[in-house]
Amino acid sequence: MSCNGHGASMQVRGLRYGPAGIDPLIDGVSFQLDPGDRLAIVGPNGAGKTTLLRCLYRALKPGQGSVLLDGYDIWSLDPRDLARRVAVVLQEMPADFSFTVEDIVTMGRIPWRRSGWLPAIGQRSACAASEKAAVWHAMEHLNVVNLAKRGFATLSGGEKQRVLVARALAQDPQVLILDEPSNHLDIRNQLEILDLLRGLGITVITTLHDINLAAGFATRALLLHGGRAIAEGLPEDVLTEANLSATFSVKAHIHATGNGSAPNFSFALRA
Repeated sequence: MSCNGHGASMQVRGLRYGPAGIDPLIDGVSFQLDPGDRLAIVGPNGAGKTTLLRCLYRALKPGQGSVLLDGYDIWSLDPRDLARRVAVVLQEMPADFSFTVEDIVTMGRIPWRRSGWLPAIGQRSACAASEKAAVWHAMEHLNVVNLAKRGFATLSGGEKQRVLVARALAQDPQVLILDEPSNHLDIRNQLEILDLLRGLGITVITTLHDINLAAGFATRALLLHGGRAIAEGLPEDVLTEANLSATFSVKAHIHATGNGSAPNFSFALRA
C-alpha cells in the first residue's frame, strides 16, 4: 500500500435521486474531478450532501444521471473492483464493535483478498505479511499504532474517527469519500486529518460544515442547497460572500489573509 497513490477521475452527470412522490433530494447535480482533486461539498443541513455521497459510492442508485469512475459507470463495475478503488468513511459512528483497532483497520484489506476473509492456503504467508504491512502503514499515518490492541468500543469519538480513516486508507483506494471527517475531532486533530488527506495524492471527496476548513483544504468546491448545485468550481469562485450569504441565510464576510493562504470567513445573523 502506498499512502501517496494515484487518484481516479470522476464525472457526475445530471444526478437526480429521490423516493417516488416527493421532491428529489438531489436534482441535476453535475461536476468533474481530475485525478488527485480534493472536492469539498458544503451546504446547510438538509441540503442533500450525504445523499449525494451515497450516490457516489453506489449505496443509492440515482433515478437519472450517472457517476463515471475513470470513464466507467460505477454501476457497471464489479462490486469488489469498486471496493478496491473507492473507500468510504461515514459520518455515523459505530457504537459498539467487539473488535480491536487492528481488527478494524484490517477490514480495509478485505476487497484485496482473493477468497473472502482468508487467502488461499498456498498464498497465506505472503498475503498475511503484505496485509499486515499495509495495515500498520495506515495506522502509523493516522497515529493510532499505540491503540492497536485496544477495543474499538473503548475509544473516544476522535480516536474512533482516526481509526475509521485508517481503515479506509488501508483499502489503498484511488478515491476516498468522507462524510464530515472533522466531526468528533478537536482543532489540532481536524487540521492533522485534513493535512494527511491533502498529502495522499488520491482523489478526495468530503462534506465539511466548517467553511474555513473547506476553503483551506479543497481544490474544488460544490455548494448545495435544496439538492441543487448553487455553484461548483474553484473554491474562490464558489465560496463567495454572495453565494454563502444566500445559501445559509446569513451575512458572510471574507477576511483576506494577504499571505497567499486561504481567506478566513466570518458569519452573522441577518438583521
